[in-house]
Amino acid sequence: MRKIDELLPGVGRADEAGLRAVPPEALARYATARQHVWWRRKACVEALAGRVPERRVPDLLARIRDRQESGEVRIALLALLGDRAELLPWLLRHDERTDGAHGLRPAVLQARGRLGDLTAARELATLAFSPWQHEEATGEAGLAGLVGRLGSERVLAELGVGRPEDRWFGFLTRYRADADVTDALADPDPSVAFRSHHLQSDPARLREYADRAPTEQAALLAAYAVHELTDDRAELRSRYAALGSPRVTVPGLDEEVRRAILHEYAPWCQSATDPRWRVEALCTPAPEPVDQEAQLARATAALAHAGLAPQPPVHCREDNRQGDGTYHVIRYGGAEDPVLVSTLGAFATGEDDDCPARPVLEAAGLRWIDAETGSVRVTDLYVYYFGSRAPLTVDTLLFFWQD
Repeated sequence: MRKIDELLPGVGRADEAGLRAVPPEALARYATARQHVWWRRKACVEALAGRVPERRVPDLLARIRDRQESGEVRIALLALLGDRAELLPWLLRHDERTDGAHGLRPAVLQARGRLGDLTAARELATLAFSPWQHEEATGEAGLAGLVGRLGSERVLAELGVGRPEDRWFGFLTRYRADADVTDALADPDPSVAFRSHHLQSDPARLREYADRAPTEQAALLAAYAVHELTDDRAELRSRYAALGSPRVTVPGLDEEVRRAILHEYAPWCQSATDPRWRVEALCTPAPEPVDQEAQLARATAALAHAGLAPQPPVHCREDNRQGDGTYHVIRYGGAEDPVLVSTLGAFATGEDDDCPARPVLEAAGLRWIDAETGSVRVTDLYVYYFGSRAPLTVDTLLFFWQD
């Protein structure tokens, strides 16, 4: 087994060509031997793709059923052997609540789909609609297995159209059959409607649809899709103006802050975002870029002139020692909390609205974002933030940091 160890010198450093040259019997024996580290055994399982020794199948299936086995190895084995009919009884009995292996449930569902278990359809559709790419891929593979075994009509009938994920699978099925799915742009779920714009490829059809779209959302998404296909900003602006330049109304959000947030986050917001945000960002002028160096120099000089002894500004990625974001940190004097200076505009804030730095920074031309303004939630603009996808508050968006 020394040769296999040499082909796997470290995590993520497998010699894949070398492993493929190892006899399958040797790989299977190594993969089922618990004395070897899990990541080496997982790589051996993956190298068995398409060449599993039949006499080793019972041992490999036993590792899938073994709750003491590494979850990563079990998941790799399910990908390898998830279409074995003898595994189905265990798959149907599997209980994630008592198993405890992280990430195993999606792999179990995928295997059930590959074996034609129609009762897995709803959970697979939910996985396939996940914003997490690995979950989406797992769900898609399971649904593809179901369709391959049972046909699309039975799967569609099982799912119905009651949930967004069920309708999304229906639209995808039609799309894969080369049918027109322009009507998906009017789906009541924003994520389904937005995802469907990626399925559009005919600008002429989209223009025709935009002229008769049943909802404002559908008309905006059709125009947005045309822009994606043609890069014609003038046409998008014309259609936006014809619709009355619709915007999401957010009480308490003034124009200066709105523009800063709009043009920073609309380009990469999440699929559930109201399309009015996306189109407004493309049809309105962005704020002038901030001269961050000059703004920080002005703020630091003002704090120093006021006798507050500021330290040199530090970008939030350095202050947190990782990640990235939209503000700099300035610590000063003996204050417990620093002030934050945004990179999105002339905005500053701190933990205490009554701190001595506030009037100094305001006199230097920075706008203080107080607790009331900072607490305004920017509705219908979904932004990824530490694993969640939801509308965030002004203070989080102007002074954003993400690990």
